[in-house]
Amino acid sequence: MTVRTPSQAALLKPEALPCYERGGGASTTPLVTRAPGTGGFITGYTSFSAGAEIPFHSHNCEESVVLMEGRAALDIDGREYELEPHDATYIPAGIPHRFRNLSRTEPMKLLWIYADAHATRTNTATGATSPVSAEHGGRR
Repeated sequence: MTVRTPSQAALLKPEALPCYERGGGASTTPLVTRAPGTGGFITGYTSFSAGAEIPFHSHNCEESVVLMEGRAALDIDGREYELEPHDATYIPAGIPHRFRNLSRTEPMKLLWIYADAHATRTNTATGATSPVSAEHGGRR
């Protein structure tokens, strides 16, 4: 979806947005993408089922993340941090990191923003790189 001028603005409802399974009990829902040349960014949220985690990965741009629900562990730069709702993180480009749900019974949800509409994700274990926007249906 392209961010529109105010006269074309739309209300986004979570039940009307696509959801992309990431494996391991995590799914991602993109919210808004801005096209290049407009100070582009990508934002959305990722939901984790109880005990779920995503593998170590890095991005080609900065990422900001806010924990919206649940309790999370952030593994970054050789350290682990425990996050509670409304804790915010900043992850520089190129730094491997991962999130996992600390609860074995409750879900967890992260709100994230990539600082570039051309964000990529590189799996640390495999070295495979893919465009984040392609994973999210190429919404622009």
